[in-house]
Amino acid sequence: MLTLPPSVRVFVYLPPADMRRSFDRLAAMVQELIGQDPLSGHLFVFVNRRRDRAKVLLWDRTGYWLLYKRLEAGTLVLPEGSEPSIEITSAELSLILEGIDLSKARRRKRYSRIA
Repeated sequence: MLTLPPSVRVFVYLPPADMRRSFDRLAAMVQELIGQDPLSGHLFVFVNRRRDRAKVLLWDRTGYWLLYKRLEAGTLVLPEGSEPSIEITSAELSLILEGIDLSKARRRKRYSRIA
């Protein structure tokens, strides 16, 4: 389970990404395709075409972290969107990495200052 402070945002790049790409090329994708600063401290998630592998890029003020998950069975189910990237919560990222299909999950009403 990932535990992240609420200030950390999570961006998912929806089109398939080449999993051979490393730190610098993924950081360039963040700038060019997602339109965010890769040095912001936010998480950037990339998934391959078969949806059985995911890479998460994170900058922590001293360098990049690259988290890589390979599923032995099954696939990752990403939320749908019309844009090439979407923003999700860290809880949603944890659920996706655990194999839960968010489209079939039901969210209970919670208080939010943002309407």
